[in-house]
Amino acid sequence: MSRAAVSHYPTSWRRPPQIITGRRWRIGIQLGILAYLILAGSSVEVDWQRVMEGLERGQRFAMGFLQPDFASRWGDISRGLIESLTMTLTSTVIGVLISVPIGIGAARNLAPRSVYLVCRAIIAVSRALQEIIIAIFFVAMFGFGPFAGFLTLSLATIGFLAKLLADDIEEIEPGQADAIRATGASWWQLINYAIQPQVMPRLIGLSLYRLDINFRESAVIGIVGAGGIGGTLNTAIDRYEYDSAGAILLVIIAIVMVAEYASGYVRKFVQ
Repeated sequence: MSRAAVSHYPTSWRRPPQIITGRRWRIGIQLGILAYLILAGSSVEVDWQRVMEGLERGQRFAMGFLQPDFASRWGDISRGLIESLTMTLTSTVIGVLISVPIGIGAARNLAPRSVYLVCRAIIAVSRALQEIIIAIFFVAMFGFGPFAGFLTLSLATIGFLAKLLADDIEEIEPGQADAIRATGASWWQLINYAIQPQVMPRLIGLSLYRLDINFRESAVIGIVGAGGIGGTLNTAIDRYEYDSAGAILLVIIAIVMVAEYASGYVRKFVQ
């Protein structure tokens, strides 16, 4: 590094400029925030008797978690687990396959404005509602079962992955794309030789991350009847079978941990 470049580094710490310079304004805003927090906290109606009863039920659940019962409901647990894994894998694969063209079309530096607006609208619609709301809608349409869960997770994957892929494409190094364009390459050659090498490691990492999310979400949407191990967990809790519920939670935690370590290894291998 040259001596001129070294001279540009600061030699002393300087306090960053304040957004609000007036001392009275700063104190007033801080007091206003404190007053709002106090009023908001006082507006929360707390039934302390119910809190004590809830703590007692929570203690029973914790004891069941510490003494899990895998044997009595293993058939239901394995069936729900297979449904969750099936929904997770299929929805992630389908969601990724659909997300790639939508993400490319939603990149401002690649797609025409009309295609850009349509793809961004698709992303906005798929991200507008939380998974549990979408699951309720699909359960009402197609009935109880893993098909509603598959559709829910696929739609959520599209909204998640297409948006992040489009943002990554818009932030690529433009020099490589300009060099490919200068050779007279077609649009598909531009995607293959300029865009794909820069975003592929990120796309694989996001896909693995979404796989992890989809499994955890499959346990949530199962509570509303969208199949998976979440329905088994909800049934165990409704029957006060806390030992079986603890076993189900331990199975979910174990699979999430395995997926986390596996995805970390794959990301390291790809990069």
